[in-house]
Amino acid sequence: MINTFTKEASACQACAAEFAETHTQHEPRPVVWLSDKARVLIAGQAPGIRVHKSGIQFDDPSGDRLRDWMGVDRDLFYNRDKVAILPMAFCFPGYDAKGSDLPPPKRCAELWRDKALAAMPQVELTLLVGEYAQKWTLGKRTAKTLTATVEQWRDYGPNIIPLPHPSWRNTGWLKKNPWFEADVLPTLRAKVAELT
Repeated sequence: MINTFTKEASACQACAAEFAETHTQHEPRPVVWLSDKARVLIAGQAPGIRVHKSGIQFDDPSGDRLRDWMGVDRDLFYNRDKVAILPMAFCFPGYDAKGSDLPPPKRCAELWRDKALAAMPQVELTLLVGEYAQKWTLGKRTAKTLTATVEQWRDYGPNIIPLPHPSWRNTGWLKKNPWFEADVLPTLRAKVAELT
């Protein structure tokens, strides 16, 4: 089932016209990294330009930081028997005229997310990386801000841990919120170690 889904999602061109109108004017390149064995799921936002080029999820400094948060190396992270990755959009959404990342198109999640989750019933821990994944998954349980959602991480467990995006843009956030490293990361690493 997961192989059929991966093949279908990897061929998706639903956002081609939309991407052609972005500042980057790029074609869709779905990066699908799912598994019917992995017990840890990373529910992220959307691939960046580096992932668009490499075809490998979190193949960038954000991925390095995320792996550090999880306490895993690249080999374990990219072992599909251990970790699956389901972003809100499989493709890089592009940049606007100012060079800022565009949000993940809602169409992608509407087309694929429920099917992908249904194909991975074995998942025992979901990491909600960033606001888009948190709002989609938690709905009305999402707090008013990302900080508040992450700070209330215990309220969503034991199978869900909301995280900020590991982007360099959030370095200031991490310095302002030392409780994240002190409180959240030890539990995150322990749960990941248990399930991988």
